[in-house]
Amino acid sequence: MDNTKKFTASNPAVNEFVDALYEKMSMGERVAQLRSMYMYDVFTDGHLDPEKCRQMIPDGIGHFSQYASQLPLDPNVVRDQMAEMQTWLMENTPNGIPAFFHEEVLTGVNTCEATIYPQQIGQGGSFNTELAELKARQSSIAMRKIGSVLSLSPMVDVCRNPSFSRFEESYGEDAYLVASFGTAFVRGLHQGDLKKGVATTTKHFLGYGGGGDADEKELMEEILLPHETMIRLEGAPVAMPGYHYFHGEKCVLSQELLQDILHDYIGFEGLVVSDYNAIDQVTEITDPVVKAAAALKAGTDVDFPKGVHYELLPEAIEKGLASEADFERAVKAVLRLKYATGLFDDDAYHYSTEQIAYDTAEERETSYKIASQSIVLLENNGVLPLKAKKVFVTGPNANTMWAMCGDYTFPSMTYFWKMIEHDLDHPHTITLMEGLLNRKPSEMEITYSRGCDWTEEIETIYEFEGHDRDWEYPVLHRKVDSGEEHDEAEALAMAQEADVIIAAVGENVMLCGEDRDRQGLRLPGKQAEYVEKLIATGKPVVLVVFGGRAQVIAGVAEHCAAVVQAWYPGEEGGNAVADILLGNISPSSKLSLSYPNVELNESICYNRSTEKDPRVAWPFGYGLSYTTFEYSNLQLDGEAQTEQESFKLSFDITNTGSMAADEIAQIYLSPTCDCQPIRPIQLQGFARVSLQPGETKTVEVRMQTEQLGYYSNDGKRQWNIEPGRYIIKVAASSIDIRLQGEITLTGDKVVKPLRDKYFSTAVVK
Repeated sequence: MDNTKKFTASNPAVNEFVDALYEKMSMGERVAQLRSMYMYDVFTDGHLDPEKCRQMIPDGIGHFSQYASQLPLDPNVVRDQMAEMQTWLMENTPNGIPAFFHEEVLTGVNTCEATIYPQQIGQGGSFNTELAELKARQSSIAMRKIGSVLSLSPMVDVCRNPSFSRFEESYGEDAYLVASFGTAFVRGLHQGDLKKGVATTTKHFLGYGGGGDADEKELMEEILLPHETMIRLEGAPVAMPGYHYFHGEKCVLSQELLQDILHDYIGFEGLVVSDYNAIDQVTEITDPVVKAAAALKAGTDVDFPKGVHYELLPEAIEKGLASEADFERAVKAVLRLKYATGLFDDDAYHYSTEQIAYDTAEERETSYKIASQSIVLLENNGVLPLKAKKVFVTGPNANTMWAMCGDYTFPSMTYFWKMIEHDLDHPHTITLMEGLLNRKPSEMEITYSRGCDWTEEIETIYEFEGHDRDWEYPVLHRKVDSGEEHDEAEALAMAQEADVIIAAVGENVMLCGEDRDRQGLRLPGKQAEYVEKLIATGKPVVLVVFGGRAQVIAGVAEHCAAVVQAWYPGEEGGNAVADILLGNISPSSKLSLSYPNVELNESICYNRSTEKDPRVAWPFGYGLSYTTFEYSNLQLDGEAQTEQESFKLSFDITNTGSMAADEIAQIYLSPTCDCQPIRPIQLQGFARVSLQPGETKTVEVRMQTEQLGYYSNDGKRQWNIEPGRYIIKVAASSIDIRLQGEITLTGDKVVKPLRDKYFSTAVVK
């Protein structure tokens, strides 16, 4: 295994520096490093208030929470305020220790004017990790400019419950796919050097998005996999436990999770930070001093977002509730990461001194490419690409930025948390109507009427987490105002005059996301009824669904001429969807999840059977194109040794249609008998192949022998590679197997503590 990128606590030079600094620090300074705060608590009228600083942070502060998303400010102003704050800390606190300024970077930097990339759930369907790495690298450069060296991203929960309100933040239901994107994200954000890039956080550890209650084998083989690869292969230096319970304990209190699995099993040596108010959510312990001590002992190093519990740690130590060794461990973990990110360097890159211009042409182009590769064509009876002369566009998501911007974007966070509802189009987000007008041929006539609202009543709900949320009523008790009237009668009359109807439906910022949900997965409000009325006109209806998760459209979709799943496609989403509808590009995305046809609030996943689940409308890996592809000429090593590092296969793909397009070839592993302790089918590789009409390309794949292995625990955790016969499948989706062959592993069973090789590699020739 290549350990060169692993974040380690055993560097002698780093430890010498950290040990010396720790000895010089007072108890107040040490505690401060484990706490965070909001930067504007020490600002008055937009400027740093030195008196507030002297009162509130005389010993400094370890972290500033989501500083760039607190107010809708120009990035140069954010940078200047951060610089003022950092300078004060370095010049006016006892040891001049700089702070971490952390921010979210899930869909780009979570601040005004920064590029808004598509949500992860769509990007997962692109099966393009190179674009994911590029997006993260661009975000890293942008973050560094405004002074941030720590990201609370990516979210790599393997999500398998279709009703999970934060599904949009995940790359999907498959562990291999999520791990592939998570490691690409880390590569991009780190930029090969934490003194140049931005430190990543792997979250939520472990199983917050689903799987935390899975059996041990699924938990360790699949749910853990993205975190494991990000830490072991790319050196992710920060981990964040989830809000949920793990084996009966809140994650921030789970020594099994944070010591046994995270540190001892996968060898994590970095910093563990709480999710916001996660320690406060521990209701089983009422004494805040005891609660702080329990979290520290479990392995939670930092208390976000304000450190209200960890400011009590001196009292906990004095009472013997917390150990000085655990306290020292936590403080030094913070200091080591600050050292690694260059904050202590004499020539430290704290922020850019040049004029910051966000949302560059290159960044917008990346956002467009991801969006165009994220949109899935689910059904098409030939109506697409659009050739009609008269196209009528309607629906609540047809002419709004809220069809494009999911959670953890600047507009969404500002609208939801700050309740600022105006002047949020920074940077400008292309709506579907705008995109169609931008891209349409001159002879095409496009008309528009909104037709219906997202909802008539407030549908947003939340699940009580055992703590008071005084913000609940004002924040959740509202619905999005589009700024447009909707007239159903007018819309239906206009629909009668059209050749084709495009109905843009789905969710918005108030209907899915963190701390918000709605009852059920069917289209919100009366959207389904409205679509049925459009269908009743007899005109072909193209249904375009926006939102953060799969929505149940059974009963409507069957009567539409085409169905497109657009997710939340970011600032260039309108242009990308328009280009696909008009045939300027062919759709190429494949589903990163199982798309249900019934209401489901439980875990489902394609890998539990080779047969399609009857509750699923469209399976994992599925997606249509405007052309056709033929797979042929599978060449597969027939035999390999269990001790052998890898084996090879290759196959050809031909574009047998008349349009240039990309195909996503998927490599699956299956057992030859039920006696083999591996999934009935499991993704183990993929390749995105660009083909001109009539063109054939060869895909050469090198699979790691360890990918055929499995986890077991007979008193000792281990990874096993057993001799036997295995099926390798080349597919267009999880149920559309085009080619398959067998490989036989010979030799002795190989047993090791955990796997070192995780991913196959594919080369297209």
